[in-house]
Amino acid sequence: MVVGKFYPPHAGHHALIAAAAARCATVTVVVAPARRESIPLEARLDWLREAHAHTPWVQFVGRYDDHPVDYADPAVWDAHCAVFRAAVGPEAVDAVFTSEAYGAELARRFDAVPVSVDPDRRTVPVSGTAVRADPAGHWQWLTPPVRAWFVRRVVVVGAESTGTTTMAAALAAHYRTGWVPEYGRELTARKLARLRERSPGASVFDVSWDRDDFRTVVREQQAAEDAAARSSGPLLFCDTDARATAIWEERYLGSASPEVLAAARRPALYLLTDHRDVPFTDDGLRDGEHLRGWMTERFRTELAGCGVPVVELAGPHADRLVRAVAACDALLAAGWSLADPLVAPGTH
Repeated sequence: MVVGKFYPPHAGHHALIAAAAARCATVTVVVAPARRESIPLEARLDWLREAHAHTPWVQFVGRYDDHPVDYADPAVWDAHCAVFRAAVGPEAVDAVFTSEAYGAELARRFDAVPVSVDPDRRTVPVSGTAVRADPAGHWQWLTPPVRAWFVRRVVVVGAESTGTTTMAAALAAHYRTGWVPEYGRELTARKLARLRERSPGASVFDVSWDRDDFRTVVREQQAAEDAAARSSGPLLFCDTDARATAIWEERYLGSASPEVLAAARRPALYLLTDHRDVPFTDDGLRDGEHLRGWMTERFRTELAGCGVPVVELAGPHADRLVRAVAACDALLAAGWSLADPLVAPGTH
């Protein structure tokens, strides 16, 4: 048996589970958080199951444990052990694997052998407390799905030919992380290519759009974003999102569909690129120079009521990049706000 909060799961937890898996025919990992904690129990179970899918004799069981923590109180011990016994089921526990000082007493209460794994955190120098205090500083110890949960998503939006792609790529290079290109542009290129197979002289002005196209854009954009979040650094830069897609749908079809509007997420930050001071560059896929001012105002209006911080970028690219980096640095400096777990009296 292995028990813990896994708040969040990190490389030390995985090493502990792997040590148990290497020595035992069956392993039950009890994930037992308090309800006050910020990361959902089901998410932790999913992350752990993914990380240990190669050892199918390891099973993961979730139980909420809201009992106080007091290692000196036998009644509190009894309450916690009742939670663990219910999770394990009727089978006897032969060994208890832990990296904590309470491991010996926990094993004694299950009439099991205590097995201590890296109690001084020398092999894997990380803890849940350290990760919660500074996820970015301990990024290397987190698996892809855990990273995706912590990633701060920064969305760059703006009218046509206002430098959103240039900005997203520049920020990704600055922070040495990933960015997600605009799927709508890719779809436009494909539509135009198909038109030209029939009519070689076709231009982007001949491309038509329908509601299904915009639903496809949202679906593919979010899938690419979620995939990129797994391998990203603490910041992920996205060139557009569902809110922006809704404005493009409004532009081409007169209104945004309920499905596209409902797909909107809440990133950590929006960067809005102003159309002024950016010359319109016709690359063969653009058709809205005359609408740039209108679109900039639509973005301002839409983002003002979405509950997400917005930083506008104006002036030459160098100035915009400095302002964007300052906003992203502030986002990282603010850290992640996670509820404290239940701890023993006197523990910090």
